[in-house]
Amino acid sequence: MGNAIVTLKKGEGRTVKSGGLWIYDNEIASVMGNISNGDMVIVHDFDGYPLGKGFINRNSKIRIRLMTRDSGQEIDREFLRMRLQNAWEYRRKTVNTDSCRIVFGEADFLPGLVIDKFSDVLVVQSLALGIDRLKEEIVVLLKEILLKDGVTIRGVYERSDAKVRKQEGLECVKGFIGEEFDTEVEIVENGVRYLVDVKEGQKTGFFLDQKYNREAVRRLCNGARVLDCFTHTGSFALNAGLAGAKSVLGLDASESGILQARKNAGLNGLSDTVLFECADVFEKLPELEEKGEKFDVVILDPPAFTKSRNSVKNAIKGYREINLRAMKLIKDGGFLATCSCSHFMNEELFAKTIGQAAANVHKRLRQVEFRTQAPDHPILWAANESYYLKFYIFQVCDEK
Repeated sequence: MGNAIVTLKKGEGRTVKSGGLWIYDNEIASVMGNISNGDMVIVHDFDGYPLGKGFINRNSKIRIRLMTRDSGQEIDREFLRMRLQNAWEYRRKTVNTDSCRIVFGEADFLPGLVIDKFSDVLVVQSLALGIDRLKEEIVVLLKEILLKDGVTIRGVYERSDAKVRKQEGLECVKGFIGEEFDTEVEIVENGVRYLVDVKEGQKTGFFLDQKYNREAVRRLCNGARVLDCFTHTGSFALNAGLAGAKSVLGLDASESGILQARKNAGLNGLSDTVLFECADVFEKLPELEEKGEKFDVVILDPPAFTKSRNSVKNAIKGYREINLRAMKLIKDGGFLATCSCSHFMNEELFAKTIGQAAANVHKRLRQVEFRTQAPDHPILWAANESYYLKFYIFQVCDEK
């Protein structure tokens, strides 16, 4: 392992040379040595110049994911400890670590790996074969690092059940790593209490990437009538409620999400002011408009409408439609918080789509602020896949 040499074609490897970690199948000229999928290989440019070391998988279009730029580096226990220690130190400096993403794949130079911390529980998601082989050792090392800082982890749950694993030739897996424990975990974020279902919740159980965006919306909500669309388990709605909103309605198509949201409202003493309804947002917004409903603040936090370049055109229609409908429901001078979590819906395209929606309903937008994902989901320049969340707050004004 680690002795096979992969040589790139002349003129290829642009992503890696600019700071990224991925090498695609069509960039490779030759592989010298015996390898199995998941093995470490040394990568050379066409002229023999060493570019680094990473793991190979011939099942995947992303053929190699680099672990280091140093082709002489052993990918051993001490190397993994260093990567994890760096990831934890970065979080300690940049975010509240009560609940946070400790490892964000390529952006932490641990490609294909996500680890979220919910209070005293870790949730691990492995998306690539090479890192999958190392996950149990990584968990042991991370628990040691956290314990040195006085953080005891009572349980670890694996949520490697994303469909993308099939592109790596991997089965979807979920279950305990180590001792079993109660998988409904209570966390506190921005002073809001949540029950997080790490076993059955979406992805790893809770979307930590919006932590500070939820906080940013709070200052607009005191005394306001608020509509939170695609509420999931109620996070934006509950932030609005604790900020002193007069009334909040949260909408989501998931019955289990809405049940969890209602539990969370009860946990925060907000069951009277923050209400939730199981509904398709695309159907519900026109209904509210027909009834003449108006809101001071509307929040749109939809799931990714596109996960590939091929479906971007349909995604544009979806984003334009919900933003257009939302603007119609906002009182003159009210506020719209709107976002896209799709990597393929880039910042420029998203802004253009919102602008088209505003023009179609004769509204003027005054940008309050533009934000991205929380710092525990760092954006690694040159690794474009690490930048996905675009979040705008606008004041919506009638054209006069």
